[in-house]
Parts: sequence; C-alpha cells; structure tokens
Amino acid sequence: MNNPRTPRIAFGKLLLNESKLALRIPIGLVVGIGLPILLLVIFGLIPGAREPNSDFGGVSYFVLLYPILVAVTILAQSINVLPRNLIKYRETGILRRFSVTPVPPSWLLAAQIVINLAIALIGIILLTVVGVAVFGLKPPQDFLGFLLAVFLTITSLFVIGLFIAAVVRSDALAQGVGGILFFALLFFGGLWIPRPLMPPVLLDISNWIPVGACVAVMQNAMQGIALSLQPLLVLIVYTVILGYLSVHFFQWE
Repeated sequence: MNNPRTPRIAFGKLLLNESKLALRIPIGLVVGIGLPILLLVIFGLIPGAREPNSDFGGVSYFVLLYPILVAVTILAQSINVLPRNLIKYRETGILRRFSVTPVPPSWLLAAQIVINLAIALIGIILLTVVGVAVFGLKPPQDFLGFLLAVFLTITSLFVIGLFIAAVVRSDALAQGVGGILFFALLFFGGLWIPRPLMPPVLLDISNWIPVGACVAVMQNAMQGIALSLQPLLVLIVYTVILGYLSVHFFQWE
C-alpha cells in the first residue's frame, strides 16, 4: 500500500525501467514519431502542397496538415500505446502484485503517463523542427493559442486512453478498439478530407469530436485567427467527463 516512507527514488527507478521497455518495444516511437515525420516529408515534397490555395482560405495544404500531424503524434501515444500497456499489466497481475509492495500501483500508472507524454512532446518538437528547417513552415501566428490547443489536445486524448484502459479488459480488444478509434478520429480531424472541404454534416461531427476540435483550434492559431470558444469547450468537457469516468471505472485487478 501507499507508504509515506517509501523512498521517492523508487519512482525514478520505476520510470527508468518503463523507459527501457518503451525503447525495447518501440511501437510508440514508430507510430508517434516516425509516422508523422514521414507524412510531413512526403506531403512537403509534393509539388503545390506548400503553395497557398483559395480552397483552404488562402493557406497551403501543408499549413493545414501540420496540426493534424501534431494530433497524430499525441493520438498514437494516448490510445494505441498507453491503454494497452496498462491492460497488459492488469492481465498479467503486475498491478495486483504492486499493491503488496511499498511502491503503490498508482506510480506505475503515473510512470506510463509521463513516458508516453514525453514521447509525444519529443515527437511534436521533432515534427516542428523538420517542418520549419526543411520545408519553411512558419511558426503559429498565435503562439499562446497554439500552446493552449496542444495542452487541451493532450488532456482530452490521454483521458480517452485512460478510459479505454478502465473499461476494456483484454489487450487484444484494446488493440482493436484503439486501431478503430485512431483512424476514425483522424478521419474527422481532416487527414483524408481537409476540414475546409468537408461536407457540412461531416464538419459538424468533426467540430464535436476531440481531434476535430483540437485541429480546428490549432489551424486557427497557425493563421492568427481568433480562437473560437466552442472547440475549446469541447476539449475541456471531454477531459472532465472522461477523466471522471476513467477514475470511477478503473480497476487494478
């Protein structure tokens, strides 16, 4: 159980051990870092992708794509990696065994969140460096608004992953649920059909889905457009509601 005398250095050792496992099975690194950068390079090399387009409100497709790839980076860690790791630990009894040690099982949960968050942030930084240095991507005109959008994207998507970990009981099912959600959320985020070209019905759905809302905020921030209250409230509501449900339904065994 939680022992106040437990050396805090134990959390550091736990974090180091979980980091080694993340490097040994680098699904998050491949999907969360490699895939977005690869897509950025591919679209950056397409003729005309970096040219302003009237269909996109006078900006290039490349400018619209960057926020989507930021969302891909966060989404890969939050629903493809984090919940599966926690479910595996519960299936194999690791979480239960932690409960009879001086190290509380909540520390393992915290370590997983820290590691996946760190990978997501590294991916965003590398994505930005490649976009700016190689393809001339301009920084967001509303930098603070962009940071707010990234923060709310992280909170809203990570609680989705924690909710999956709370209600799904097997790793195989979590893999299927995560895969379906990954592509469905990215579809409504505009990866296949840019949001400015979406039919009204799809755009309305996109506006009320976390990835669509976060992409909308980030795209507006990139162009210096005043942030709309609706997508911000959507991200906050998802964070609060799914965060509560995750805590309520999560089981260690």
